[in-house]
Amino acid sequence: MVTVRIPSAMRALTGGAGTVEVEAATVGGALGALTEVHPAVAGRLFDDQGRPRRFINVFVDEEDIRFASGLDTAVAEGQTISLLPAVSGG
Repeated sequence: MVTVRIPSAMRALTGGAGTVEVEAATVGGALGALTEVHPAVAGRLFDDQGRPRRFINVFVDEEDIRFASGLDTAVAEGQTISLLPAVSGG
């Protein structure tokens, strides 16, 4: 199992759950499994081409998937995927 951490701003879409456990071998598989269980998350997480939205940063443990293999980044049993919405302001 892989743990997906859900940011507070998206927890209403997961019934209040802060984490969701899924079976997957890649980040894309894990996020796909997450959206199967909680379909409302898909619209906030992915753009029309199925890529993570620009304002959502995805990490496996401490590594940003943009600097790894993107959605094809491998995940192993016990790892954590964190979804972090970008924050802006001035």
